[in-house]
Amino acid sequence: MQDEHMPFPAAAAAEAEPHVLVVDDDGEIRSLVTKFLRDHGFRVSAARDGREMRDILATATINLVVLDIMLPGANGLDLARDIRRTSSLPIVMLTAKGDETDRIVGLEIGADDYIAKPFSPRELLARIKAVLRRVNIAPVTNGAPGRLFRFEGWTLDPARRELTDPAGVVVDLSTGEYDLLLSFIEGPQRVLSRDQLLDLARNRVASGFDRSIDVQISRLRRKIEPTADAPPMIKTVRGAGYMFVPKVERA
Repeated sequence: MQDEHMPFPAAAAAEAEPHVLVVDDDGEIRSLVTKFLRDHGFRVSAARDGREMRDILATATINLVVLDIMLPGANGLDLARDIRRTSSLPIVMLTAKGDETDRIVGLEIGADDYIAKPFSPRELLARIKAVLRRVNIAPVTNGAPGRLFRFEGWTLDPARRELTDPAGVVVDLSTGEYDLLLSFIEGPQRVLSRDQLLDLARNRVASGFDRSIDVQISRLRRKIEPTADAPPMIKTVRGAGYMFVPKVERA
């Protein structure tokens, strides 16, 4: 039987099952999550720390990382930053119960979702499936595949999940940032509340105290509004939500 700490061979990527990497120094949680995900059709590799995580990422094709924040050595936030420097690999963070600061920092770094400990394995499974659906299924508007969205010289290609700036340079977006931008682009020049955006972009029930949308919008603004004196593309409507200002054309 494969040891939970050993990576699967890279050739296994050709199989249909998504390959999840679980990074947690708690052996009981690591074993529980590994077994539960395998029982539900996933291939799973497991790591105790950042060193083992990097070894697995270097030798296997991983579809999603479940990453605990509290790790020995480099913590989960540092490891998430390392991943984001070179990859848009989906990340689901495990955070301490009720620690809003960790959740906000994780989202600022580019994590796609988070779940607080202690958690239900079924909830984690649902979060993983939701993130993978957003990554693997490119949203299509009005059943027209291959349509491009253009605004202020920018181009969003839903088929490739790719954003290109006016100079033709591809801008890297996390899964959450991409889903949020697409939600804005599909509903331009109308106010969307935080609850609507949470439902559209994150596919989960909103919490009245959930600041994840604000964090994602801040990150998205830094990428599409590169200068402070540039006209805002995402307008804050006090007490109501946010509005995407540019006119959007479909090609």
